[in-house]
Amino acid sequence: MTAPETLEGWFALHDLRRLDRRAWSEAPPELRHKAIAEATDLLRACEEDAEGGWSLAYAIVGHKADLLVVHLRPGVDELLALERAFDGSLLGPYLDKPYSYLSVIELSRHGLPEGTAENVAASPYVKARLFPELPELSEYVCFYPMNKKREGADNWYSLTSGERADLMRDHGRTGRRYAGKVSQIITGSMGLDDWEWGVTLFADDPLQFKKLIYEMRFDEVSARYAEFGPFFVGQRLSPSDVGSWLDG
Repeated sequence: MTAPETLEGWFALHDLRRLDRRAWSEAPPELRHKAIAEATDLLRACEEDAEGGWSLAYAIVGHKADLLVVHLRPGVDELLALERAFDGSLLGPYLDKPYSYLSVIELSRHGLPEGTAENVAASPYVKARLFPELPELSEYVCFYPMNKKREGADNWYSLTSGERADLMRDHGRTGRRYAGKVSQIITGSMGLDDWEWGVTLFADDPLQFKKLIYEMRFDEVSARYAEFGPFFVGQRLSPSDVGSWLDG
């Protein structure tokens, strides 16, 4: 079998943190004030990077984490610098790391519109997919990693390129029905993290996550070949709201 060629864009780090609220509540008021100011400035500075990329912060619902910062940058070194900046901040000692995910925005040539594959560098479609702008539908986020199965007859990697393309084409039709309701970023993580892909969905109505993913479960590519990791759902946390979130 021949592996399909992929195009890569920005690297992605999904940096999840858990706040030690007891330790934070016991911290001296002056330190807390400085930590809030520093964290606010840090998030504001990395939200949209003039050199390329952006970051968005979300308050996570449930017990898996408290905070998710989605970072997109041209290189892994820049992601590492951002991670270390949060670690080294005054707030850093109060934040544990329950989970993180490293990947890179990925686009298969098989999924490109007709005629695009011959001149990908000049294609606005390709550029928009590999180097996406800040999502307009960004009040809520849903992130999850996933694999394709390799079990007996249900082995994604033993299918022909034509069979894979047909299945993904049907899958894409389902996704397009949610245009204007949900936007997505697909990242590849083979050799970078424990799963094979990461899926990041953005929407202003979190119910659309449930509707989209439920409907997609009935697509053959999901029903037969998909395995899903943990799901993280959060609400947008702007830099100016960091203080109220920490003290809430």
